[in-house]
Amino acid sequence: MSRRVVRQSKFRHVFGQAAKADQAYEDIRVSKVTWDSSFCAVNPKFLAIIVEAGGGGAFIVLPLAKTGRVDKNYPLVTGHTAPVLDIDWCPHNDNVIASASDDTTIMVWQIPDYTPMRNITEPILTLEGHSKRVGILSWHPTARNVLLSAGGDNVIIIWNVGTGEVLLSLDDIHPDVIHSVCWNSNGRLLATTCKDKTLRIIDPRKGQVVAERFAAHEGMRPMRAVFTRQGHIFTTGFTRMSQRELGLWDPNNFEEPVALQEMDTSNGVLLPFYDPDSSIVYLCGKGDSSIRYFEITEEPPFVHYLNTFSSKEPQRGMGFMPKRGLDVSKCEIARFYKLHERKCEPIIMTVPRKSDLFQDDLYPDTPGPEPALEADEWLSGQDAEPVLISLRDGYMPPKHRELRVTKRNILDVRPPPGPRRSQSASDAPLSGRGRLPRGTPAGEPTRELA
Repeated sequence: MSRRVVRQSKFRHVFGQAAKADQAYEDIRVSKVTWDSSFCAVNPKFLAIIVEAGGGGAFIVLPLAKTGRVDKNYPLVTGHTAPVLDIDWCPHNDNVIASASDDTTIMVWQIPDYTPMRNITEPILTLEGHSKRVGILSWHPTARNVLLSAGGDNVIIIWNVGTGEVLLSLDDIHPDVIHSVCWNSNGRLLATTCKDKTLRIIDPRKGQVVAERFAAHEGMRPMRAVFTRQGHIFTTGFTRMSQRELGLWDPNNFEEPVALQEMDTSNGVLLPFYDPDSSIVYLCGKGDSSIRYFEITEEPPFVHYLNTFSSKEPQRGMGFMPKRGLDVSKCEIARFYKLHERKCEPIIMTVPRKSDLFQDDLYPDTPGPEPALEADEWLSGQDAEPVLISLRDGYMPPKHRELRVTKRNILDVRPPPGPRRSQSASDAPLSGRGRLPRGTPAGEPTRELA
């Protein structure tokens, strides 16, 4: 009689648990815009959620500790003239967030550590270059102040947020709407999916497609793609019969998938959240009430189903905490922030362990907040792996750091509205006024050009 051998894996028993009710964020009017982004971004200091806003677009930023009911007059970040479609925290500065909108602009915001008294209305920087809505944002993983945006004009623009300038514009690669963009771990390559059903690997500095695969998934509905730590591409999409499907591909041999699995029949796009430290991918479908997770390994069948976290309420969006924001003392290996219609609920993924000691095997060194390169070094062709930190003693976010925007171009190209003292561009506050915004405590630094 043959005995079935159970695959050895330290992640076989990972389980998900919703946080207690008093750890949720209540009374948040989550955006109802029909757009397939996650609507939520989180880092070790703040939770940001795109919200409903009359006449324009807005998102709310809450300190992580501010759980419970959110006051209906809590200040929002408002500046866009149409709905916000995507938000993304800077990986190298926990106080800086970028937002993309239907109004064709990208805005970069400095979020103070204190709670503002009124809405934040003045971004540090407005980036204008797209001719249609901007629906995708992604910061470069290792280079300082490098931000990617993708718009409804089928163009990808890579910006230097430190100067407000366009570094690269990829405008003749995609013939149709771009559905997703993902950097690889050192930011040398991009994986994109597009309405033309093609999965592309792009070298952005050369402006070239280095590999592509037509109809990685044969269905017409949107695909998503992320790089894995082995350099493979993990995709989610649909079959011709509208079954949801996941795939694993080797960009050096796109002819045949490494793995292809059908899942279920549902029309919600599966958003993949990949953790390179554990090589687990979590699949969250918009409108689903579950999170499925799989371990990607180098042994067949390569994509191993682990488990499903199920709940009663469907999710409107999902935030994914970077590894440095997790509680290592509780063997927490992932934390999600699930958006409901009127609240946000943390969901904690844990590896059951009896020991209270630090678990080295669960927490290899992980990308920290220091960039490995400057923007111009990356543009000139340099690559660098992320600067890693140990989580052995936990992680303390650094104190508030100013994002300094340098060079002439922002004030020269677009003078801010309102009265302004006569002053040189080198010492002009970016708000365009020589005073602190109302509600700023004494001693809080003003936003200045370096």
